[in-house]
Amino acid sequence: MNLVSVRIITDDVARLVGFYERVTGVTATWATDDFAELRTTSGTLAIGSTRTVALFGPGVADPAANRSSIVEFIVSDLDGRFAELRDLEVVQEPTTMPWGNRSLLLRDPDGALVNLFEPVTEAAVAKFAATPR
Repeated sequence: MNLVSVRIITDDVARLVGFYERVTGVTATWATDDFAELRTTSGTLAIGSTRTVALFGPGVADPAANRSSIVEFIVSDLDGRFAELRDLEVVQEPTTMPWGNRSLLLRDPDGALVNLFEPVTEAAVAKFAATPR
């Protein structure tokens, strides 16, 4: 089994897609006005409209209600990315975490946490050596 994608449900797909395109530098692929995907080499972030929720069952997801997960992206120049993204909602400026990653924590327009990180210690660099950035 492999994790293929994570989907975020929103009331404003274009706004959220624009945010993630800017943060990641990845251009989204749009299937419809209600669904887009940002594909990276290791996984996909899907963004769907609240109108798509009915396909799974009424009321199974609420937009902008996430308070328990963090969407994470590995980057090769965290401080450079921070310089480009300072105008976004920054929750925590670049900080070296105890597990060896330098981390920038943002909040997306729907309130979800987004972590951009760069491995900086020898152990963290070794752990993510095969992960494309």
